[in-house]
Amino acid sequence: MKKSTPFIISAVLWLSLHPLFAQKTDANIFGDVKSNGVHIPFVTIALKGTSIGTTTDNTGHYMLTNLPVGKQTLVAQCVGYKPQEKVIEIEAGKSVEINFEIEEEIMYLNDVVVTGTRTFKRRTETPVVVNILDNKSLNAVQACNISEGLRFQPGLRVETDCQTCSYTQLRMNGLGGGYSQILINGRPVFSPLIGLYGMEQIPSNMVERIEVVRGGGSALYGSSAIGGTVNVITQIPTKPGYEVSLTTNSINGEAADNVLTANTTMLSANGKAGVSLFANRRVRDFYDHPGITLGEDGSIIGEKDNFSELPALESNSFGGNLIFTPTYNQKLEANFTSLYEYRYGGEMTKKEAHLAKQSEERTHNILMGGLDYQINFNHDNSSLISYMAGQKTRRNHYTGLYPVSSDFDTSEEFAEAERNHLEDPPYGYTRNYTLQGGVQLNHRLDYFIGGTNVLTAGAEYLLDDIQDSIPHYRYGTDQTTKNAALFLQSDWKISNTFTLLTGIRGDKHNFIEHIILSPRASILYRLKNYTQFRFTWGTGFRAPQAFDTDMHIAFAGGGISRISLAPNLKEERSNSFSGSVNFDKATENYIYGFTLEGFYTRLNDAFHLQPVGKDEFGEQFEKQNGPGATVKGATLEVRGNYRQKVQLESGFTWQKSLHSEAVENIEGLEPKREFLRTPDRYGYAILSLFPVKNLNVSISTLYTGKMILAKFSPNTTLQSNEYRTSPSFTEISAKVGYTFALPFLESGLELFAGVKNIGNFYQDDFDNYRNRDSNYVWGPGLPRTIYMGIKVMAL
Repeated sequence: MKKSTPFIISAVLWLSLHPLFAQKTDANIFGDVKSNGVHIPFVTIALKGTSIGTTTDNTGHYMLTNLPVGKQTLVAQCVGYKPQEKVIEIEAGKSVEINFEIEEEIMYLNDVVVTGTRTFKRRTETPVVVNILDNKSLNAVQACNISEGLRFQPGLRVETDCQTCSYTQLRMNGLGGGYSQILINGRPVFSPLIGLYGMEQIPSNMVERIEVVRGGGSALYGSSAIGGTVNVITQIPTKPGYEVSLTTNSINGEAADNVLTANTTMLSANGKAGVSLFANRRVRDFYDHPGITLGEDGSIIGEKDNFSELPALESNSFGGNLIFTPTYNQKLEANFTSLYEYRYGGEMTKKEAHLAKQSEERTHNILMGGLDYQINFNHDNSSLISYMAGQKTRRNHYTGLYPVSSDFDTSEEFAEAERNHLEDPPYGYTRNYTLQGGVQLNHRLDYFIGGTNVLTAGAEYLLDDIQDSIPHYRYGTDQTTKNAALFLQSDWKISNTFTLLTGIRGDKHNFIEHIILSPRASILYRLKNYTQFRFTWGTGFRAPQAFDTDMHIAFAGGGISRISLAPNLKEERSNSFSGSVNFDKATENYIYGFTLEGFYTRLNDAFHLQPVGKDEFGEQFEKQNGPGATVKGATLEVRGNYRQKVQLESGFTWQKSLHSEAVENIEGLEPKREFLRTPDRYGYAILSLFPVKNLNVSISTLYTGKMILAKFSPNTTLQSNEYRTSPSFTEISAKVGYTFALPFLESGLELFAGVKNIGNFYQDDFDNYRNRDSNYVWGPGLPRTIYMGIKVMAL
């Protein structure tokens, strides 16, 4: 072995340095890249199947030198444009000019996505359906955060779950928020705590695009991905520019909501380094909406009560994404985000929170970041990715009711309760951090049983620690979860028409004694170039731990409600099936298409909240395993674009969510099989119009069908707890904008205005006053809101 060591070292050095001593061919290629006659900077130009490549400079020109001779394929590709390939014959000693005219990608039908397979792949070629919500769509619906944007995706519904603090959760394919895995740049640092308010805290100007995978096809991402995966990809530095905007909103003519955003992207002269930065500032007033409830004498009250339905908000956020490519085959990417938010709801007063009759106060300070390194080798047939990411959250909060004399039998009891409240008010604190690290290896086999196969193997470790306490209520969560995982995947392109994707992930969670294996398989059949048939099966699990809504303390029945975990709680398992047909036809003037998908998910040992009685503070619930549940349905997407003048995107979902056996929701009420707060029908549509240059108009609509809710009575002596069925409702919104060119500044000035919820349909049966049931919320997120704004951006 010792004798062979010098030989091995010499061989490795020769292989490493061989390109430096390779024969000089003096074969060169130069040229430019344009789109609609305009030069495009920083387009990647590469020889297919090699590690040779470059990017166009800031004038849109490029040059490759000393190239291998023979027939080669030259590829030009850039985010937002269709890739283009040219087959050329390279001869020694000759320089050739090769120019590209690339087309802008419309509706992202063939865009590159990463979430479906954890590798870069075109949407039409991935065996798992991946939907894209880009920043153009976010602007069209005037979404100021991802919560407002994700409502406009097929199979997704964003609901408001608290009248006082107004937190939201994402439901995918009829499943609750705890079944959705939200990623930031592919990493699960969106912790179980951040999931409570985080979708409203991530501003839309932070986002490059959002990739959505519904159903069990996302099992490769581990726990909580039963319903699907949402991957928030932050702004990517692809070309230099800037954008600043100011928007002012008037909520039903009574509350102001002002949002200031700023973005800038800077690139080095050679295009090898770039940074995108964002900042966001938001200030919103309280909003009080008339409610209907019983007064102390049993009369119907329908008036404002000086208690907010939308809390006051003040937030600051900033961050950035840095990309460095030292060589063509290496990339280092770092991202960071700082989020601050102050949120207050309840009695609309300037007093300290504990002096209000009823209130919730939240102060969040969140830091998130990640670091990824990728190197391609073996003529771009292999790549190694290593990554780490984390978040740290500090939260101070208050949830409480000021004692009132009518709740006590004697004045002495009231005086004692008031004294105890003032001496020990129910303030709480939360400390949470999440750390993840991992490595992933991809290798492409070009000749694998008649096709090509991309093999992926990886390992990752996730640690999440939460300490949440309100000493006054003797309430606390002290939870440290650790999960180690291995995953394997085979992405086998059997032929141009068939692709088979198989994979398995093994998780060892510290709350589960055994290893959880989650396999998945997907088949893609491509009929010609415009139709794809897909079928996916996958399994998943949710660990027996506290998730976002489990840590929310709500007001109900004149007190506060809390959730605890059953001591014998075990993991919840899932079995998911989905099948779809995707059709997109493109001609010179138009694109039209549809996707029809059916889904079925079986939950075993499904989690549910069991009422377990009351104490001196209020209602208590325990998270227990139930007998199981089934969620099934279908989603239809319809889309079209005519000459880039008119564009339609729409989706509608029919579904049914049922427990295997009826479960109790409020003590004393009849058990029900139906999932609460889960409509059987919901959908959206966005119509975008570009009638003349620089003018844009968008009309959007959201439809939500009827759903069942369990409601605590605010005064059980006059009215009983009950089930209610909400009416179906439709929100219609519109926006118009016009951009003026400022050629002397190489910029544009856009003026825009619009109305959200034009019909002003808003829930009108809120509980009023102090003893309201804050979880009884079913309506739109906003009443009629009129807005106008100004935006300055680079052209």
